[in-house]
Amino acid sequence: MEDIRKKHIAIIGVSDRTEKFGFKIFRDLIKAGFNITGVNPRGIEVLDRKTYKGIKDINASIDMIITIVPPGVTEKVVQDAIELGIKQIWMQPGSESPAAIKKAEDAGINVRHNACFMVENGIW
Repeated sequence: MEDIRKKHIAIIGVSDRTEKFGFKIFRDLIKAGFNITGVNPRGIEVLDRKTYKGIKDINASIDMIITIVPPGVTEKVVQDAIELGIKQIWMQPGSESPAAIKKAEDAGINVRHNACFMVENGIW
């Protein structure tokens, strides 16, 4: 079985507000040893790590995206993922929309939704 911790994962919706899921997921994936890069529209530093304003700003190949943003933002991220050739997206509960799911699937992207990445991978 493939070790998901070795994949380069972009976390869309990283927050510097400790009460937000975008902070908690980022923090806990770092602690669990995942290879992650954060995305925040302000490009702020979170937990002493640089974040990027968008996935197109990341100068490394991305294996997978996890979205922790409103559905409308996820739809835009899907378009960027298609343009970058990213083949896997996990839409955290509340970030998915039927339009985003369909667009990603129609482009051949493997989409997971209606499940929490953290729970499914034994982190929470």
